[in-house]
Amino acid sequence: MADRTGPLAGLLTRMYADLEDLTARGDARRFFHATYLRTTEAVGAEIEHGGFADADWVARWDVAFAELYLDALDAERDGRPVAGPWQVAFGTADRRPDAAPLHHVLLGLNAHINYDLPQALLAVISPEDFDDRRTLMSRQADHRHIDTVLQGRVGAESTELDAISRVTLLDRLLQPANRAASRRFLTEAREKVWRNAAVLDRDRRRGDDALAAGTAALETLCAERVRDLSRGGFVLLRLARHGFGVLLPGA
Repeated sequence: MADRTGPLAGLLTRMYADLEDLTARGDARRFFHATYLRTTEAVGAEIEHGGFADADWVARWDVAFAELYLDALDAERDGRPVAGPWQVAFGTADRRPDAAPLHHVLLGLNAHINYDLPQALLAVISPEDFDDRRTLMSRQADHRHIDTVLQGRVGAESTELDAISRVTLLDRLLQPANRAASRRFLTEAREKVWRNAAVLDRDRRRGDDALAAGTAALETLCAERVRDLSRGGFVLLRLARHGFGVLLPGA
């Protein structure tokens, strides 16, 4: 268990409590949640090690990002409506709890990265920051450095999932290719996220209605992508065909 005294202490405490609840109930959402918790710990460790240009900003961003998912999780458990991408991911966990843990992780990752992350970036990058080239370059550099943290987690998360999954000989033979594909898909999606955040910033400047419309368009695109992945089968082939991320018009 990670040290919970760092900049993400409150967030990690909340995530551990949710994981205990999900695990006690045998809820398939626990697979994505556990993966995301370990990733959040890794980001916190990188903040502590001074790996980011602006550690305070990264911490604020990471909390804003995580809270979008955690608030959706709370809403769904309370019977309140959630956004389309999370409806699909959470609904699959309810209908198909025996699906491979990796499948539930991919659905959660897709909903969270494609839908939540552009909104989290918008929450912590003001229009003035978007207009300031030096500030924006610093934010983008930290955004890309998160990729390094995520890439470093792929192998470890694969091992974690193998430990709780039925792994066939074919799975073992394909494992190196699957890990390489996962790294590529994550990088591709996060590049698209940055471009989508820029589109939402332009919408924001045009007023609340324009931003709401842009966010609704993002929700539709993301829900369609998660729904496609939820069909099962050889998901990595579908990702290779369509990509992991989505792009708003004008991105």
